[in-house]
Amino acid sequence: MKPAERRTAGVGGTASTRPVPISSAATARSYVRSLVSEHWRAPSGPASERAVTDLLLVVSELVTNAIRHGRGLAGFEVALLTEGVRLSVHDYSDDVPSAAYGPGTLPHLHEGSGYGWPLIIRLTREIHIERRREGGKTVSVLVPLM
Repeated sequence: MKPAERRTAGVGGTASTRPVPISSAATARSYVRSLVSEHWRAPSGPASERAVTDLLLVVSELVTNAIRHGRGLAGFEVALLTEGVRLSVHDYSDDVPSAAYGPGTLPHLHEGSGYGWPLIIRLTREIHIERRREGGKTVSVLVPLM
């Protein structure tokens, strides 16, 4: 599996593109944490540690889903917005997870999986899933930091 490219956009949508290898959830989390700590500021100040922890959980779930269920990570984008962070994760699978549009309820029994999408639903404000022209899909979410 080749590492995914990451592209970033500054607060207010000012875009800058830097190819950087993202090949694991740990790499993605580290990158997102550094972006938020160095560049994201709301009028009320920096993001709380709780908000950053929620953001990093969503990063982990989305990247892990792309690797495990999406036939690999095809790309990873982070946009810093006034209200939070937009994450876009590209994979190679055309399959849209039905749980992404569910109510976000946690499973009754834990059998090694089933918590990812409910957590994403609970911690994000928007979820968009679009098929990519070249095959696969993009999952985009907005994680509030305020």
